[in-house]
This record gives sequence, C-alpha cells and structure tokens, in this order.
Amino acid sequence: MNTGELARAAALLRDADGLLIGAGAGIGVDSGLPDFRGDHGFWRAYPPLAALGIRFVEIANPHSFDTNPELAWGFYGHRLALYRATVPHAGFAILRGIGERLKHGAFVFTSNVDGQFQRAGFPDDRLVECHGSIHHLQCTRPCSNALWPADAVAPVIDSATCLMTPPLPRCPYCGALARPNILMFGDGRWLDARTEAQYARLDRWRARVANLVVVELGAGTDVPSVRRMCEAQGAPLVRINPREPEVRTGRGVGVPLGALDALTTLQAMLD
Repeated sequence: MNTGELARAAALLRDADGLLIGAGAGIGVDSGLPDFRGDHGFWRAYPPLAALGIRFVEIANPHSFDTNPELAWGFYGHRLALYRATVPHAGFAILRGIGERLKHGAFVFTSNVDGQFQRAGFPDDRLVECHGSIHHLQCTRPCSNALWPADAVAPVIDSATCLMTPPLPRCPYCGALARPNILMFGDGRWLDARTEAQYARLDRWRARVANLVVVELGAGTDVPSVRRMCEAQGAPLVRINPREPEVRTGRGVGVPLGALDALTTLQAMLD
C-alpha cells in the first residue's frame, strides 16, 4: 500500500472538530488478543472446546450458563483474566492523542467487551460498549436490574478442560449464578441499562460536533455492529482493516493495514 490513503486520512483529521473511534476485535490483535475469526480461529484459542466440538456461538450464549456453568465460566473467566493481563498496544495512545487535538475530543464506539480502551486512558464517559463489558456482572435470572463490578472474581481455570474451579460467581441479591454483563448470542436476559446510558452520552456529544471524522479499526462483517454505526454517521470514514478495508458509502478512505501499523504512520503524518 502506498501512503496516499493515510495522507487523505490525516487531511480529514486536521479539519475535524471531533473523532468517533469505531473498534472491533481486530484492534486488539496487536496487543496479542485473539479475534475469534471463524470457528477455527476460536478453536485455536480454546483447544478443549475444539475437542468437544463446541462453537463460539454455543459457548457465548446464556444457555451455556444453564447447562454447563463451570464450562461457561471457564470460557469467560479465562477471557477476564486474559484481558486483565493484556497491555493495550501503542495505537490506543495514538488515538487518544489525536482526539486530544480536537475541539470536542474523541468518543469510542466498540463491540469489544475487554475494557482495553479504559486501560489505555479513555474516560468511562466517552465510550459506548455496545455488547457490554466482561468487567461487570449481572444475575443470570435476572432477579433485578442490578449490575456490579467483576473485581472480586479471581478465576482459576483448568487449562485441559476449560472448566472454572468453584465457587462460581453468585448474584449478591438472590444467590443465583452470576454472568458477565455481555450481550451474548440468542440473549434475552442481557441487562442493557449501562449500555443505553452510554448511547445517550454519545448522542449528546455527537450533537455538539460539526465536523466529525470516523476512524474504524478492526471491525469485521460477521457481526457488523461497529461497521453499521460508523457508516450511519454521514461523516468521512477512515476504515483501517487488513482484510476488509473497502468503503462503499460517502467520503471514505480504506486502509488495508493492521491498527498499530496504520496508526503509527498516521501519527507521523500529523506531527
């Protein structure tokens, strides 16, 4: 790729007064996180589930907490520990720095549940986590609308079986099994009040921004939540994606690179 696409992106950002960052699983690859691209990618990350023939859509499902809670919590507990141990790559700081140059700053819209943007210094009130967060828990029933932090969960996972060692997290209000406050496949029990409040803050911020630029990173088409949101803004879109960089709507720039490579080059152009 020549640098023409990123030069166009830099020009758009110089004229912007606000930055919407759209982020899918691909942004975390440079930090060493798996993106679960297809069942085979998922099974490479979780060999015990591959041996059982359990697909991502089957374990990332509220029904799994009913039928095999130790396995469901083994999967989510492993991810919780992984995300806690992962240091966000330098691209996150680059995005934060770009936002700090702009009059209205940056707002993040992400389908990731890993909390990496918060770890990288983005404030809680400038994020929409459209699929929820693994760092917050809810009741599996649910018995109420209560959410609480997952800070007290210290998962011990058997790497051979992907089972979490009891005791499993429990709802402090009714004693039922707890689960992450994540929107799963086929999920009618997800409590969305936290995420809805995030959407309301985004709407208020968006109303103040006159010259928005959207930078989308690592968002695929299998679960297109981030892509749809970014394309719906009616603003110039910079799509950074090594596999699917095409932009077919409005003023757009497609950059066929990984997040860290693209952002490092973009930063150098803006400095």
